[in-house]
Amino acid sequence: MSASDSVPRVGVWLIGARGSVATTVVAGCAAMTAGLHPPTGLVTETPPFTGSGLPALSALAFGGHDTVDCPLPKRAEALVAGGVLPHGLPAAVSAELAAAEREIRTGGPLPGDTRTEEDLIAAFAADIRSFVRRGRLTRAVVVNVASTEPAPTGDALPPSSLYAAAALRAGCAYVNFTPSTGLHHPALTHAAETSGLPHAGRDGKTGQTLLRSVLGPMFTQRALTVRAWSGTNLLGGGDGASLADPAAAAAKNAGKERVLADTLATTPEGEVHIDDVPALGDWKTAWDHIAFDGFLGTRMILQTTWQGCDSALAAPLVLDLARLTARAHERGLSGPLSELGFYFKDPVGQGPSGLGEQYTRLLEFARRLRTQPAGGGPGDGRSRNSAHGGGTGEQR
Repeated sequence: MSASDSVPRVGVWLIGARGSVATTVVAGCAAMTAGLHPPTGLVTETPPFTGSGLPALSALAFGGHDTVDCPLPKRAEALVAGGVLPHGLPAAVSAELAAAEREIRTGGPLPGDTRTEEDLIAAFAADIRSFVRRGRLTRAVVVNVASTEPAPTGDALPPSSLYAAAALRAGCAYVNFTPSTGLHHPALTHAAETSGLPHAGRDGKTGQTLLRSVLGPMFTQRALTVRAWSGTNLLGGGDGASLADPAAAAAKNAGKERVLADTLATTPEGEVHIDDVPALGDWKTAWDHIAFDGFLGTRMILQTTWQGCDSALAAPLVLDLARLTARAHERGLSGPLSELGFYFKDPVGQGPSGLGEQYTRLLEFARRLRTQPAGGGPGDGRSRNSAHGGGTGEQR
C-alpha cells in the first residue's frame, strides 16, 4: 500500500455534481492541494481551526448525483470562458476532474420516471454506499448544491428530500447548501432525529444576506431605527433560471427576511426582488436600500452594492462545511449542527443571526471538535436506520 493509500479519505457526495458550484469545488480543492492557489475564503484553513482534526483537503474524494450529462471537464472549460475559473486550471487539474466525473451517477426523478419514492431512495443510497466502498473511504458527507426547487405541496417528497433521506439511509452526514426542503420535510423528521447523524443547513450565505447579517446588528447596537429595507438581486446561470419561478424565489427570500427580523427584532418595510438575467451567467449583483432614523429623527439612507461570482463565493463554504461535518460525524456528534449557522441564511437549530455572534459559536465548535471525546455508534460511518420509514433523495 502506498503512502497516499494509508491516509484516511473522506467522501464529498455532491447533489448537483455537474453544476457550477460543484465543478468549482472539485477544481478548487485540486488547485489548492497542488499548491496552485492559496486557500482564500476557507475559514477552516485559518489558525483557529488548527488541531481540530479536520480532514485535509488532499484527503477529500468527490462524487455525486446529477440529471444533466455535461462532463465535469467540459463544464470547467465553460466556467473558464465565463471568468469563474482561472485560465489553464482545468488542464492543470484534469486528472482530479476526470476522477470526480467517474463517480457521478444519474439522479432523479427524471421526466417520465416511474420509480416510487422508496425505489429512488434505495437507488441513491446504493450509489453513495458504492462510492464509499470503491474509494475505501472512512465516511462521506452528502452536500446539496443543486438548483433551488419550489416549496413542496402535498405529501410527496421533493427531489431534495429524496436525496436527504438517501444520505441518512447510507449512514452519511448531510448538508443542505440550498433553500430547498431537504430534511425539513415533516416525513423525514423522525428519521433525522433517530439516525444518529449530524446535519447542517440551510441555504448558503454568500452575498446579500452575508452583508445583512453584519449590518443588521450594527443598526441595533447603535440604537438606530430601521424604517425600510429593500433589495434587488440580478443573477443568471442555473439559479437565475430556477429562481424565476416565484415559488422558488419565495423559498430563497425567506432566509433573507429571517436575518433582518432576528437581528433588528422587528420586520422593516420592503421586499427582496430576484430577476433572472441570463447574460450575467455565474455572476450576480445585489442592491440594498436601507432607510433609517438617526438622532432627533433625522432621516438617513444607506445603500450597498454587492457584485460577485456565485460559484467562487460558495465553493470555499462547501469545502468548509464538508470538513466540519465529517469531523463532527467522526466525533460521534449527531442532530442539527446549529454552530454552523455562520454559513447559512436559515440555519437549523437555535442560534444567533448576527455574523459576529455566529463566528464566535463557530470557533467554539472548532474547540469542541478538538476536545470532544471520540464516540462510537454514529461515528463508525455505517447506516443507523432506514430513512422515511422505508426510504427517500435530488440535483443544481
